[in-house]
Amino acid sequence: MTRRDDSLIGQVVAANVLLVALTLLAASLVAGLDLQVPSERWQFLVLALAIILTLCVNMWMLQRRFKPLERLIERIEQVDPAAPGALELTSSQKPAEEISRLAESFRRLLERVEQERRRSGQLVIRAQEEERRRLARDLHDEVNQALTAILLRLEALAQEAPPGQAPEVAELKRLVNQAMDELLNLARQLRPSALDDHGLVPAIDAQLKRFSARTGVEVRMNAEGDIDSLEEDVQTAIYRVAQEAATNAERHAGATVVEVDLEVSDERTQLRVRDDGSGFDPGRAGRSNAQDPADSGLGLRGMAERARLVGGELDVRSAPGGGTSVTLSIR
Repeated sequence: MTRRDDSLIGQVVAANVLLVALTLLAASLVAGLDLQVPSERWQFLVLALAIILTLCVNMWMLQRRFKPLERLIERIEQVDPAAPGALELTSSQKPAEEISRLAESFRRLLERVEQERRRSGQLVIRAQEEERRRLARDLHDEVNQALTAILLRLEALAQEAPPGQAPEVAELKRLVNQAMDELLNLARQLRPSALDDHGLVPAIDAQLKRFSARTGVEVRMNAEGDIDSLEEDVQTAIYRVAQEAATNAERHAGATVVEVDLEVSDERTQLRVRDDGSGFDPGRAGRSNAQDPADSGLGLRGMAERARLVGGELDVRSAPGGGTSVTLSIR
């Protein structure tokens, strides 16, 4: 067991060595041993061996009792504050009561940190979604109405314009119509009205149909269970994960088929998005950033964070040429 000179066990051992030396000296003085006499020299040797044996037993006991504490310190030092998980001591013997209490206190601290982190994250996500909802509403109700008014004025202008200006008016109408389409698409990406008006399944289905119409990729969706019973935060997380996974299939995978399965049961809620695209090497994606493989441009960090904030886990499996499977599981 490694120890520093200023560690607790090092200080205890040093104190014991000093006490043993003083005890040996005191015993020799009290017994009046004369080391010049052979018989008394043997008595001194036996006394010294007994005291040294006592010291060795004492050091062994100290090491045995302090070892769980050192394991606890090592385990605490390995804890990632971003994902604390469970704190467990793997020991063949029951640690001292104080060490058990210390481990339990730190475990409760980690749980409170995780609860507060999750609560804060949920508040941030809700604020983001509310801002998205407001922006989408403003884009649809105000900006889109302004573009519609411009289009109507152009229609009226086209009736009165000289024939030579008709192509310019027609081009302006085309640009306005294109801006309106892009605006509506942006509003849907910010916050689809179907998610608020019709529910999760119609929102994902509408998103996949637009995705298929835009890319030509075949989409298949299967939904089972009481999906409407899910909390709003969970539904939002599922929709965003499905949205990001479909976007990855379009941008990076070159897929021809995307399958979405959503299953809700008493035991768990699971979303799985699979594609037959080019896939990627998760190991190489992880090496692209020492902190998190999510920084590889695939949006995995955002999906994993959303999953964690609703008490779920994100599992991404892929291989070059073998497609990609993104699974969100919430228990």
